[in-house]
Amino acid sequence: MPDSRTSAHRDSPKGVRIARGASPWLLPTVATAALSLVRSRKSKRAAAIAVPTTALAAGMLWFFRDPEREIAQGRVISPADGVVQSIMPWKDGRTRVAIFMSPLNVHVNRAPLSGTVTSVEHVPGGFVPAFNKESENNERVVWHFDTELGDIEMIQIAGAVARRIVPYIPQGTKVEQGDRIGLIRFGSRVDIYLPEGVEVAVEVGQATTAGVTRIDRD
Repeated sequence: MPDSRTSAHRDSPKGVRIARGASPWLLPTVATAALSLVRSRKSKRAAAIAVPTTALAAGMLWFFRDPEREIAQGRVISPADGVVQSIMPWKDGRTRVAIFMSPLNVHVNRAPLSGTVTSVEHVPGGFVPAFNKESENNERVVWHFDTELGDIEMIQIAGAVARRIVPYIPQGTKVEQGDRIGLIRFGSRVDIYLPEGVEVAVEVGQATTAGVTRIDRD
């Protein structure tokens, strides 16, 4: 199923930067790789260590990439890169769209609509794989946005690898659609709840791009 995309605005000049919140993981890895490379000129043992540490550093740089995006136009756009894992009607009339983020996806999440952040709540929990049904009880950060569609709930859920969620902005912040709002280190899952009466435009198994893929249908 193709994305519904119409250009609205662009982040800033095209390019890729490193995600905020990556430094606790990235800096030690890059420093170790750089030190190993320097020492490899004088030591075969250091040269042997330099290969895996350099590969790990390169992998970290890839994992924590944060590309600029041309933000799509639409009422609700995807908050996460990944694959639609499930679409479930909720008892209160809302529809939950769950997006699974693998370690290879971009881990920066974006505001699905313009509005004001009315709540950012950290909820402690477990760390089972995000594709497991028991991940419903994982550690999470629950967001609420006051938008033109009313209250929109979005949940960042940690997984077996992603054990740290890093919100970028506090309660009370006004956001534009597509703004960066947080990071889940090494991917996991993001759920967004569409209000009653809003039709879902994506389907299970469809790839999504944060800030680009439209989630709702006119």
